[in-house]
Amino acid sequence: MLFFIIAQLLKSGMPLTVIINLSQPQKMHILQPKHQKINEKEVEDLLKRLNVSKAQLPKILSTDAGLPEGCNVGDIIKIERESAVYYRVVV
Repeated sequence: MLFFIIAQLLKSGMPLTVIINLSQPQKMHILQPKHQKINEKEVEDLLKRLNVSKAQLPKILSTDAGLPEGCNVGDIIKIERESAVYYRVVV
């Protein structure tokens, strides 16, 4: 059905800037920072080192495209950028 709609739009002359194949899993973009789920031991160490609770950490939506496979609500994600490392809790 999706391909039929795209074909109709192309025939109509409507400009399409990007066509994404939604039937295939999407890969990380080359510019996207690395997102990694951390284990329970690392979570305990992190919360103790920062002296915070999970509720006090910044949030990231469970629907975020950058999340690795198998992330659940309550998991903590480590985001590694060139300049710094950030932590987010999945909501």
